[in-house]
Amino acid sequence: MDGSLKPAAVFVRRTESRGLGVFAGRAYAPGDLIEVCPVIVMDSEESRHLDQTELFNYYFAWGEREEGVAIALGYGSLYNHSYHPNADHIPDYAHNQIRVYAYRPIGEGEEITINYAGRPGCRDPVWFSVHEGGSTTRN
Repeated sequence: MDGSLKPAAVFVRRTESRGLGVFAGRAYAPGDLIEVCPVIVMDSEESRHLDQTELFNYYFAWGEREEGVAIALGYGSLYNHSYHPNADHIPDYAHNQIRVYAYRPIGEGEEITINYAGRPGCRDPVWFSVHEGGSTTRN
């Protein structure tokens, strides 16, 4: 890769029950790179200010010890949560990016979801009520 970021084959639209969501503009196979999201990194002091704003719902814990936070650019902060996600998000601390990969096959037009608690199989609690078959939205 030459270091440039190419637009992802995804689009954003309103979902029936979860606010905005990110949808596949084409089919993806497991392991396919969906999007590379540059991030804006902030330290823990700055995150305390963000906690008092709507941005609280959009940032990622950041760093090997989660000592900071990051706002994902591109569509990175708009992917909805699922405990049965079809995508995974991998932080790249060295390059200040989040890479979103297909975890299972994703059909064109299907909503792309990630697990806010961590890796796809993680069942750690999140900060909102999760409902069967999906979640409430943070959007």
